[in-house]
Amino acid sequence: MTASLEQLNAQYQDLGLSLALTALREHFKGRIVFSTSLGLEDQVITDAIFRNGLDIDVITLDTGRNFPETYKTLEETQRKYGRKIKVFYPKTEVIEQYATEKGINAIYDSVALRKECCAIRKIEPLNRALEGAEVWITGLRAAQSANRSSLALFEADPARNLVKFNPLQAWSTEKLWAYVRQYEVPFNELHQKGFPSIGCAPCTRAIAAGEDERAGRWWWEGGAQECGLHLENGQLVRKKAA
Repeated sequence: MTASLEQLNAQYQDLGLSLALTALREHFKGRIVFSTSLGLEDQVITDAIFRNGLDIDVITLDTGRNFPETYKTLEETQRKYGRKIKVFYPKTEVIEQYATEKGINAIYDSVALRKECCAIRKIEPLNRALEGAEVWITGLRAAQSANRSSLALFEADPARNLVKFNPLQAWSTEKLWAYVRQYEVPFNELHQKGFPSIGCAPCTRAIAAGEDERAGRWWWEGGAQECGLHLENGQLVRKKAA
């Protein structure tokens, strides 16, 4: 990398989404991976990647417990753009052992069991998807929750030895919907039913007025809003300068 993260944050601050992704592809010579959960933010990024024909790998995680609407969104997206999204699954033998020994809904029994499920169904498959990548693009936004309020465009992920790029860091929900309407981007129907953030079906509920956008995730734990994909030692990764 020829520029520090601090320099990159300054250089990309005023770039639009398509220009930022194009510049990213030109700047970094290694593999770039975008992980999509098929939610509103990720659909916007997928559109910009596919519509501009960028050489960026788009992947998604099928945890085995996704909503039917999420699978429908995956199918509609691949059909619209004529490009494949690579799907990564948990390791069969590991999830079989977990479900057999601890129960299919053990996530409700303790925080530790919920985190173990997330590690099996999400974190391990994501780590495989990111192997050999130089940059990981995410759909994180600062406005999603208090936990993410200090989000930067570029951040370091030392555990995976890569750079994270959060191109929608400063976007509002209204801006997302305006983009979706402008480019006729497919979106998950659950967004119109009170689900601003969509994960596994057993772990996600609709939110009430005034709640954080991610308040519907792991709600029974009383405030948990992260599964671990963006955590290092239990904390959100916040290493912004090289």
